[in-house]
Amino acid sequence: MTSVAYLVSDYNAPSHTFVRREVEALRALGAEIRVFEIRASGNSRSDASSVLGRPLLAYLSALVAAFFGNPRKFLATWNLARRHRPPGVRALLWAQFHFVEAVMLAVLLSRSGASRLHVHFANSGATVGMLAANYLGLPWSLTLHGISELDYPAGLLLPEKISHANFVACASYFMQAQAMRVVAPEQWQKFKIVRCGVDCRRLSKIRPKSDESTIPKLICVGRLSPEKGHLGMLRVMQRLRNCGINFSLTLVGDGPTRDVIEDLVDRLGLRNRVFFAGFLTENETLSAIATSDILILPSFMEGLPVVLIEALALGKPVISSRVAGIPELIEHGKSGMLFTPSNSNELEKVLAELLQNRDVWTQMGQMGRARVETEFDITHIARRLQEMFTEV
Repeated sequence: MTSVAYLVSDYNAPSHTFVRREVEALRALGAEIRVFEIRASGNSRSDASSVLGRPLLAYLSALVAAFFGNPRKFLATWNLARRHRPPGVRALLWAQFHFVEAVMLAVLLSRSGASRLHVHFANSGATVGMLAANYLGLPWSLTLHGISELDYPAGLLLPEKISHANFVACASYFMQAQAMRVVAPEQWQKFKIVRCGVDCRRLSKIRPKSDESTIPKLICVGRLSPEKGHLGMLRVMQRLRNCGINFSLTLVGDGPTRDVIEDLVDRLGLRNRVFFAGFLTENETLSAIATSDILILPSFMEGLPVVLIEALALGKPVISSRVAGIPELIEHGKSGMLFTPSNSNELEKVLAELLQNRDVWTQMGQMGRARVETEFDITHIARRLQEMFTEV
């Protein structure tokens, strides 16, 4: 059976829950998965081997062993590292660090007996993975998630990563289209749609019904940062409040704009409507969604957020901006409501419509749940990945 190595920047990061879920589902199907991460997470229960955080002697030994083990491949991989970078002296220096990390990863991969490598996100971790796979002659593949992987500098390096990969999984058709845009048509056959999955059976056990005697409970889950659109959403909330529409809103997450958001909440007089939950664990977040009525995500930029998939799997109607891969998940008027990103008037219209039409919430939740079970269940996705790993 093929032994697959998984690589991410930080395996135990809160935002990488879906990667851990994917690994667990593959293992449940009998796949042999070894996990590696660039940075040590500090989680003593983690089964991921870290590239960084080792004694200096370990890296020196890895470099010596790699050079004398295969001098030609060593130099070819160093040359690839030197070329695969943005312009500038600083980037050239970082390329040397990435090369050393890649050599250490190659040593760890050799010890693990892995026969192929799969990497999530086209970031610097993927650069390290590509270099390690190049040195070892291992087949490697990549999963693309969102727009940030097309921003500078990742986007500049994406075409070469795709050319070295033997397949590229895309979490949405939108992301596949963006990747197709930057490579030659001869590379398009490498692209496969592989969704980020959720465990529908597990989520079905945490679906408490909201108390219909209370005011509607909204929840927004995401990093408190500019691209998430919180500030525009809060101004919409003020207008709805002024129109006499009842609601409460819980913001789950933390980030660089928290102070700005809290200040706006105070200035708009929404302290008795908007509540800050801060960072929550995965289980705490799911419970918070389950006890809410509607999830709202007003982002300016996204890929295909896992939290939307989770909310639908929990039987909750959702409201989100019509951006990137989100329309591939949410059917407007059926499982939720969509609005044009940054169009606060349209957000106000759809939010008011849904808040005042409680009768449709259950039906929307059922349709959303059925949609997720059809295309986003982690067991189906793991089977598809297992077939792809075996085929290639």
